[in-house]
Amino acid sequence: MQPKTLDQFTARAAVLKALAHPSRLFMVDQLSDGPKCVADLQELVGADTSTVSKHLSVLYNANILAREKCGNQVFYSLRMACVMGFFQCVESVLSGQAQITADLVEDLK
Repeated sequence: MQPKTLDQFTARAAVLKALAHPSRLFMVDQLSDGPKCVADLQELVGADTSTVSKHLSVLYNANILAREKCGNQVFYSLRMACVMGFFQCVESVLSGQAQITADLVEDLK
């Protein structure tokens, strides 16, 4: 693999790695409805502030989220709303897996 190609795929892997946690996926999904502050996300996720902030930092550093300070609060929003299309793709893969499993079970009958 050429160095430029490796760099491109390494960057892609970093974005996928940032998304590769159930809480982060949930927060991205919740932010698709609009900006939310850390306290709102903490309540939705059901985790402590430091854990939620760490997850948000990972997503922010991957350029998936934007943040804006308003007084004492920090609001997060989706910088890249196209990530929701990725969610749709994942759902299609899961649907395909379910169909394959159903077909295998049917074949065993």
